[in-house]
Amino acid sequence: MMIGDAVSYLNGLRVPTPRVAIVLGSGLQSLAESVTDQITVPYKDVPGFPEPSVEGHSGSLVFGRIGGTDVVCQLGRFHLYEGWDEETVVFPVRVFASLGVEILVVTNAAGGLNRAADPPSLMLISDHINFMFRSPLAGSIVKPEVRFPDMSSPYDPVLRNLAQSVARERGIGLQPGVYVGVLGPSYETPAEIHMLDRIGADAVGMSTVPEVIAARARNLRVLGISTITNLAAGISPEKLSHEGVLAAGKQAGSMLTMLITGIVERI
Repeated sequence: MMIGDAVSYLNGLRVPTPRVAIVLGSGLQSLAESVTDQITVPYKDVPGFPEPSVEGHSGSLVFGRIGGTDVVCQLGRFHLYEGWDEETVVFPVRVFASLGVEILVVTNAAGGLNRAADPPSLMLISDHINFMFRSPLAGSIVKPEVRFPDMSSPYDPVLRNLAQSVARERGIGLQPGVYVGVLGPSYETPAEIHMLDRIGADAVGMSTVPEVIAARARNLRVLGISTITNLAAGISPEKLSHEGVLAAGKQAGSMLTMLITGIVERI
């Protein structure tokens, strides 16, 4: 992959060196509006970046500042279910790490398995389960990544404590939970949801896990937040649709923006 080419291109634009990268999931891209001194770079201009094919993923990088912190927002991610390979899915994370990013904030839209959830709501990811059964680290090592990264605490405990503190101060509900990543793109059956519930999952989605694995292989600190857009199949009587996910994501956008801006301002 053209990591060096992408980094050289972005540095040639004289974008600020970001300390924090924020990956914005389906329907969650309004957070980028809070970034000041923006420099927007379309994916089509960056070597190695394809254009996303999923509605709600616009396909651009937004560099700028939140508070006193230089950031880059990734507006639109790549999914395994689109047919991309693992290298493509985590390519932005590898580019961010090479640009000097220290902290990766991942967001996603997810289905809730916790019956106490009241969608749309936010969940602080405390851990994850990889039911995609794929790893971006399989194959040749992409230096300086490590072959066997420690995953005993993939989501940074200090950042999680900070997120909970900001949520309390701003009156935002933020319950911790375990995210399970599945391949998709079909939504899960009630039987599958029953199984995931029994193994300890609180939310299910089709992204995030590969990016977190790649980030930890580069020793990036990671914070993860899921927007619970709906209760999962078999828990809710409602039929699931991507349109519904996008609508719920937009509803939760102001909460997510308040939370993440508050976190980044205090990092």
